[in-house]
Amino acid sequence: MRKLLVAATAIAAAVLGVTAGASPAEAGPADAATAAQLFDVRDFGAAGGGGANDAPPVNDAVVAANAAGGGILEFPAGIYLAGGSIHLLSNVTFQLDAGSTLLGAASGYDVPEPNPYDQFQDFGHSHFHDAMIWGDGLSNIGFVGSGTIDGGGHFITGNPKPGQADKLISLTRCDGLTVNGITLARGGHFAMLINGCNHVTSDHLTIATSGDRDGWNVINTQNVTITNITDSSNDDALAFKSDYALGQTFPNGNVIVDHAALSAGCCNALMFGSETCGNFTGYHFSHIVITHAGKSGLGMVSMDGANISDVHYSDIVMSGTQSPIMEKIGTRLRCGGSPSVGSIRDVTYDDITGTAAGAFSPTLWGQADHRISDVTFDNVHLTLPGGHAAMDPNQLPSDNGDYNPNSLGTRPAYGFYLHNVNGITINDSSVGFDADDQRPAVIANTGSSVTFRDFTAQRGTASPFDVGFQHVAGYCLTDSGSLRISTPDSTPRCTSGLDNFELSAEPASQTVQAGTPATYTVHTTVTSGRPGPVTLAATGEPAGAAVAFSPNPVPAGGDATMTVSTDTSTTNGTYPLTVTGMDATATQYATASLTVAGGTDQLAISNLSVFDTASASAWSIQSNLQAGDLLYGDRTFTVASVPPSLAGAAWVRTANASKTATVDPLVSFAINKDATVSVAVDTRIGRRPWMDASWVDAGIQLTDTEGGSTRTFEIYQKAFAAGQVALGPEADIANSGSMYSIIVR
Repeated sequence: MRKLLVAATAIAAAVLGVTAGASPAEAGPADAATAAQLFDVRDFGAAGGGGANDAPPVNDAVVAANAAGGGILEFPAGIYLAGGSIHLLSNVTFQLDAGSTLLGAASGYDVPEPNPYDQFQDFGHSHFHDAMIWGDGLSNIGFVGSGTIDGGGHFITGNPKPGQADKLISLTRCDGLTVNGITLARGGHFAMLINGCNHVTSDHLTIATSGDRDGWNVINTQNVTITNITDSSNDDALAFKSDYALGQTFPNGNVIVDHAALSAGCCNALMFGSETCGNFTGYHFSHIVITHAGKSGLGMVSMDGANISDVHYSDIVMSGTQSPIMEKIGTRLRCGGSPSVGSIRDVTYDDITGTAAGAFSPTLWGQADHRISDVTFDNVHLTLPGGHAAMDPNQLPSDNGDYNPNSLGTRPAYGFYLHNVNGITINDSSVGFDADDQRPAVIANTGSSVTFRDFTAQRGTASPFDVGFQHVAGYCLTDSGSLRISTPDSTPRCTSGLDNFELSAEPASQTVQAGTPATYTVHTTVTSGRPGPVTLAATGEPAGAAVAFSPNPVPAGGDATMTVSTDTSTTNGTYPLTVTGMDATATQYATASLTVAGGTDQLAISNLSVFDTASASAWSIQSNLQAGDLLYGDRTFTVASVPPSLAGAAWVRTANASKTATVDPLVSFAINKDATVSVAVDTRIGRRPWMDASWVDAGIQLTDTEGGSTRTFEIYQKAFAAGQVALGPEADIANSGSMYSIIVR
């Protein structure tokens, strides 16, 4: 048996978890050493020919190295079939020489161990023994060299059956881990998963698992330095998480990632979460190139109570992301104990460029009593795809509770969307688009101390304003050229160079009999500068009603009378009115309410019956169809655009799983007055067989966002008399489309 003393400082350092340049993350816990024993796995019976199972001799070599007080397991060039789990032990480093591969098999691996805490995270995060290489409670371990650990296409991306593996490397409660130079390929659910570790260093690691799932999940871990990583994954590429798989919460932090090339097919490139039980602090990410992310390029969520702070991004170039930047505080709280809602604060973004940045606007989304705070953007320049029609800029996106960028649907701003935030500063930055976009560039909704300085925004040809502050105490827009502003229910902190006014309407609400006009007084109040005459308009009035202003335009600082005329056939109900005032530099909004009585009854849907019993509970009657609504009761897909003729209509939220149901009729419901029923059908499958000639293709379309894709639905319409309506199945047995939706107007 060859046991050689190797005096190579680099190898000894690898054994001890010490990497040059590791500061400020701490180095390994052991004292420095100058030598380590070398164990050639072939001397223990490993063939390296790719045919015989080399896992047993490799395990023998691990035991021998550990018993000798530590050493390096050398894998000379060859293919070593790992037909079973390798049990790593303390003070052992794998050295994969050039041309060497540890190759995965279809079966033979350890079964997942029991975990009393697996209800707090998914299966893959909860179990660690179903891996090619695993170890628990180890110290001073490593993987170095230039060889490869490859799952061989056999590793599982879902839940493995007994004998199958879903991870290449799985380590828990380790102290002193080094991963240098090697390649991890085709890792199944995870190329590498570490949980509860300390003192981790990695340099020039390559992860190539773009056909499988996650690259490297760093969970419940402190004191990490990762340099020169190349990570191409399908799910999350490089993710920092904190779950409850080990039955406790851990502190996380003191992390450096410097020089990284990341790509994530379906999901997030550089991510915090979604598992976020323990706190995170002290993260520095620099010199990073992200070439694709089906979700976030730079993602950060606190879903389970974590407090995330002291995080810094610098010198980052992104392209092909669905959302370049996403921060969100959620309320999932999926951890042991009694977690409360977490926080995100003290985050900086410096020298960031994003192009082809995706469908979802860069977003900071806090909670009402847990606002995202103290976030600074310096020299951040993002180009979004654009191409969206106008939306109501005052409509708050609907939050479906998920953590992904699509959880909020299409934002009413193409650039930054900030909600429930404090102390946000954006300096010397810009947003723009590839295709003309009718939404504002920026909206900050609900918060305080929001500042834009030296900010540039590309303007859509019909956008109502450029930068909006809604319910913001202490906004500032300065040194930003001629950007148009909107500031309903907001107070300024600086007004330098702004021509601005406020808009209000009284009375706040009133009730009239159908056929009687309603009158309101609209006030314009100058708040800074010398705004020009204000042109007034209104939306939200009853169908068939007319709105007039006198005078219009009105001099800034003056009043106008708004008259809403109704007739005896006006539909009863309460109508929220939105009054818009616009001059060359500002667009402001005021709200009022009109209740009409003594007219005709509102259209109503009732008695919904769904004959797909497996999915019936996910169906529901809804009102006021708008972009941003959740389209299905069993998916997180959101409405991206609604034809103007159907916006605000009553509708039925269906279940996407019902698309394969064949029962006929599939659904029935009652309408209380004559109406047109619209069915929005996925254009990939087209008109349904039960739609006879009485169903007319309306020539209009609804769209939704499904993950990173936009789907289009053609609208087919038919007039129905008051009474019962029955519709047939989608019956998409090929499962190539999405379930239809029902709209009534």
